[in-house]
Amino acid sequence: MAAVGRPRPTDLFADRLLAVLSGRRPVHWMLRHTAGSAYDDLARLAERGPLRGLGSRPVVHDIGYYVPSDGALEVFARIAAGNRLRALAFRLELGKDLRWRCTAVETGTA
Repeated sequence: MAAVGRPRPTDLFADRLLAVLSGRRPVHWMLRHTAGSAYDDLARLAERGPLRGLGSRPVVHDIGYYVPSDGALEVFARIAAGNRLRALAFRLELGKDLRWRCTAVETGTA
């Protein structure tokens, strides 16, 4: 049996953000995983429910990222629900405590 490595922060945060934006988790679930205005942005997005009601349960279809500087990742994810795709973009920053936090989040328009 092959050893399973630790999931990448890009994958973890894509799944966490999808859970909130699809209504499977409450926004406050992300409170300790966000920094700056990202929590408020996420709360506004979740209120609009951009990834709810797409038919089948949305899943992360694909993830890519760019490293603009040490300790920062700019991430994009394609979210699939049936034959529909939506865009999710977010920024992660590594804190002094060596924990990743989401510092920005956006979704594509419907």
